[in-house]
Order: sequence, then structure tokens, then C-alpha cells
Amino acid sequence: MKVVEKFVSINGEGTRAGELAVFIRFKGCNLNCSYCDTGWANEGNCPYTEMSGEEIAAYIMETGVKNVTLTGGEPLLQKGVHELIQLLLEKGLSVEIETNGSVDLTPFTEGRRPIFTMDYKLPGSNCEAGMLLVNFELLDDRDTVKFVSGSREDLERARCLTEKYRLTERCHVYISPVFGSIEPKDIVDYMIEHKMNDVRLQIQMHKVIWDPDKRGV
Repeated sequence: MKVVEKFVSINGEGTRAGELAVFIRFKGCNLNCSYCDTGWANEGNCPYTEMSGEEIAAYIMETGVKNVTLTGGEPLLQKGVHELIQLLLEKGLSVEIETNGSVDLTPFTEGRRPIFTMDYKLPGSNCEAGMLLVNFELLDDRDTVKFVSGSREDLERARCLTEKYRLTERCHVYISPVFGSIEPKDIVDYMIEHKMNDVRLQIQMHKVIWDPDKRGV
């Protein structure tokens, strides 16, 4: 598997925000979102280290941290990632997959199962056409749908999807601002206006603690 970063930090978002986590970032993505903050990991000339599942697991176990976040890029595109997930789960670790919503989650929900944080791409991303809506049916109360919103149009679409698929009854639902494109208070005002109960605003914590462009955090 092609690993471009591995480090220990805190989860900056998701249900375990603020908790320690080991991050494994893989190279490559099948989308090109307008607001992508890790586009460098998708460049063809981005350096990477080839690591086997056993090598990745050994690194994680050495850290002594139980929360694992597999991210990218799109981690589910990596050959061998299913076996890696099962290996980590067998070791008693909590495994979270940050996925972009375009990859069928079905093969990863059979048997032992990781936690999914699915970043549904709204209109402002220019990638909504790649979303697999059937993935919503595979989520449960351990999982999260994250809507990264940069405009009122994005917020309208997020609300429509949340209501149509009754997402708050199925999983966690978070709205995060596109950094620098919309003020968090505008999202809160929209949530109040439309009485969006059980939906949470979430700021990317790591971008508050460190420089927003800093890697390895």
C-alpha cells in the first residue's frame, strides 16, 4: 500500500474529535474536490512508502494509541486495505475510515466492521455526480455523514439529503465549513432557521490548533 504520511495526533473531526489517533494517509483519490486540503497526496509525483498490512499494523501497535484513522486521498482504493482493516480490528483497535462517498462500502461492512466517516460531496465540491447514494443504507449509529459546506446552496442540499434519507435516525450528521469560504456563524444561522435537530456543526479542530496548511497533524 502507498503510504504518504503516518503520525500520531488528535482526531480533528468526527465522533472521536479531540481524542488521540494514529493516522495513516494513503496516496491517490478518484475525485478532485474544489476544496481538497490534501490534494498534494493525490499528485502523481507525490513521494510515498510501500508498506504491507503487517508493517502498518506494527507501526500502529508501537504507538500505543488505540484509535486508528485510515485516510487519503481515498483509502478504500488501496489494494489490500480490506485485509489491513480486518488485521487492525483483530488487534482490538478502533478503526475509522475517512471515505469520500464514491466507493461502494458493501465489501467493508461484512464481518468485522470499521467506523465510516463518509464525506458526502455537495455541489460546491464539483464532485457530487460521483456520490453513491446507496451507501447511506449501509451506515449505522457508529458512522458519520459529513457535509463540507461552502455556500447556502451546499447547506440546502445537505438538509435535503438529511431529511430524504432520514440520516439523523441512522447515523451521526455533521456540517463543517469549507475553510475560508463560509463563516461558521452562517451555518449556525441556517441550522436555527430550519430547525435542524440532531445535526452538529463541527470545526476542523486541527486547523485551529495548528497552521491550516501544516502536515502531519
